[in-house]
Amino acid sequence: MSDEALRRKLERLERLERIVATCPADPFPYYARALELRGLGRCVEALEALVALQQAHPGYVPTYLMAAQTAVELGRLEQARDLCQRGLAAARAAGDKKAESEIAALLGSLRPGH
Repeated sequence: MSDEALRRKLERLERLERIVATCPADPFPYYARALELRGLGRCVEALEALVALQQAHPGYVPTYLMAAQTAVELGRLEQARDLCQRGLAAARAAGDKKAESEIAALLGSLRPGH
């Protein structure tokens, strides 16, 4: 990543952190912040942010797939499976068939023998 690209990503992260501080009830800025952290290679922080978001907003379905994918990236497969299971329940409760399908596919790839 070029210095300019890194600078832009860090500026976006700072803006998102300000938004999070002023809009604590809105889950999207938290999610966007976690994506920025992941994009910066700060995957442990991203996963922590995603897990905290799930706890604060358990019905915010996009969080589960991203959290599970990040856990996989960190080699935390058991955590990824757990996130997928909880994500499937959240997606079903929300009637989000697309998210349910994506999460189920990831979970299937995490089963032993795959």
